Amino acid sequence: MASATAAPDFATLTVGDVVAEREFPLTRDSLVRYAGASGDFNPIHYRDDVAASVGLPGVLAHGMLTMGFAVQPVVDWAGDPGRVADYQVKFTRPVVVDPEQGALVTVVAKVGQLDESAAVARIDLTVKLGDDTVLGKAQVRVALG
Repeated sequence: MASATAAPDFATLTVGDVVAEREFPLTRDSLVRYAGASGDFNPIHYRDDVAASVGLPGVLAHGMLTMGFAVQPVVDWAGDPGRVADYQVKFTRPVVVDPEQGALVTVVAKVGQLDESAAVARIDLTVKLGDDTVLGKAQVRVALG
C-alpha cells in the first residue's frame, strides 16, 4: 500500500493557482480494458454500429472512466486520495473515441475557492476534448488541514 505524501501547504494557495495539468490519451483498447474492469459492457462503448443506431456520433468513453481519470491529477497533487473530501461533476458532452485517432482529453486543475477555517481548497477542473468541455461544474474539495 502506498503511503501518503505531505499535503500541499494551504497557506501558500491563492484562488486561480493552477495546481495540476495533464493529458489523457484514450484508445478503443482503453475502453475495452475499462469495460472489463468495471463490468460495464454497454455496446455504445465499443461498437460503432450500436452507437450510430441510438443516434450517437461514435463510440463513447464511459462517463465514470472520464470522471475517474479527470480527478487523478488532483489526487496526485494532494498526495493522498483520503484528502479528497468531495468530488462532483456534470456530464456535459460525450467523449467520442475515434477508432484510429483515439481521443485526447485535457485536464486543468485550478484553485477555485479557499475555506481558511476548515483548510479546505475547492479545486475546479476544466476537462476538455479539443475545444469542447466534457465535464461541467467539475469540483473537488480537498482537505489540507
